[in-house]
Amino acid sequence: MTKDYLLYIALFLLISTIIYLMFLLRKRNIKPLPMDEMEGHDFEYYCADLLRKDGFLNVEVTKGSGDFGVDILAERDGISYAFQCKCYDKPIGVKAIQEVYAGRDYYNRMVGVVITNQYFTQPAVELADKLKIMLWDRDYVDLMDKQY
Repeated sequence: MTKDYLLYIALFLLISTIIYLMFLLRKRNIKPLPMDEMEGHDFEYYCADLLRKDGFLNVEVTKGSGDFGVDILAERDGISYAFQCKCYDKPIGVKAIQEVYAGRDYYNRMVGVVITNQYFTQPAVELADKLKIMLWDRDYVDLMDKQY
């Protein structure tokens, strides 16, 4: 009886773990996308191309280092934008929000946006809301890519 009981417990734990892992994967919507394989600089040019296709004008990728937290400058409908691009393998934290917030003012732009192949941490979302920074996560970028 003890062996059967232990076998049932082990089987229950195994099935529970598999169900939990499936839930996590579905919740995070983690399926590999082509942008996940890009290096940081390639991701910046990929995002610049998406912005052009989406109707942005004067799209300019800034220099690699010393860009003051902004990777792309662009305009649309009379509104100027500063974009910070993050191509990572983990969620994006508050540092990216702080960078584009400072860079937006440095480049005298109206709107700051962080665009990423990932998702944002809750503290990053809260800070972006407070500082009025737009967040474009992997789902948004993938949707833009599929449109064009």
